[in-house]
Amino acid sequence: MEQNKETQTYQSRFMDSFHKILGGREFFSTETWKLTLIELAATAVLMFGLTCSIIIVESKKVAPVVLVPFAVFIISFWLLIVTVPLSGRHLSPTITLISLLKIVITITRALMYAIAQCIGSIIGFIMIKYIMDPKLQKTYSLGGCVIGDDHHKGLGSKPLLALLIEFFCTFIVLLVGVTLSFDRIRSNKLGLRNGCMLTAGSVAFVVFVSTNITGHSGYAGVGLNPARCLGPALLRGGSLWNEHWIFWVGPFLACIVYGLLIHLPSNSARSEDSSIDVANDEV
Repeated sequence: MEQNKETQTYQSRFMDSFHKILGGREFFSTETWKLTLIELAATAVLMFGLTCSIIIVESKKVAPVVLVPFAVFIISFWLLIVTVPLSGRHLSPTITLISLLKIVITITRALMYAIAQCIGSIIGFIMIKYIMDPKLQKTYSLGGCVIGDDHHKGLGSKPLLALLIEFFCTFIVLLVGVTLSFDRIRSNKLGLRNGCMLTAGSVAFVVFVSTNITGHSGYAGVGLNPARCLGPALLRGGSLWNEHWIFWVGPFLACIVYGLLIHLPSNSARSEDSSIDVANDEV
């Protein structure tokens, strides 16, 4: 009898934990939908601002090696410092996945965020497509993620190298940005501005490294954000679909490895019931 009670208790606790992680009730929460819409809008703005800035810098041919990472830093920092207090600064399926793996958000919320981010990316690139000069669209492939095009093979002949770069660069951003975000004590000491600067700086750094380390023409650099790569691929197609899987597999592998190797501190932003997002926590 005692064993049966213990078994029932264990099963009950397991089901309770499963339902909390699943978070099905969040689908009917107005607060969750509000945060999801913020993710959609912020991702659209990020895609529009970041892509336009990069293309403007590159088209002017004025020290793009230095100015592109700088533009990435400025736009990323601006979006982060605005969206962190609102939705938790995901803006990418990569950050959403690692938050799910660390049980910071529920499965339901993760799916809602990821879908919103992809839709936001598509909306952002639709705006770019309708305002950008067609010649610039063709020259820069609408600002999409490219490992090689019709004129330059880039890393198209070396997909494993492109995958390794995607994995390594994403891991760096996770190590700096995510670890800091989930550590309440350190993030509170640094403050919102410094925390966003470190995260934006890590993104700018890997963009600088990935666009200069290979020396292959036609390679547009690390993607980091699968949603960013999906939008222009759907709208323009062509070479943007070449080895497109790399821009999904690389970041997701980095999330898995990070989740296995890096343990969150005991003061992390994980909630007590493991079903609430860090969206409302200060960074």
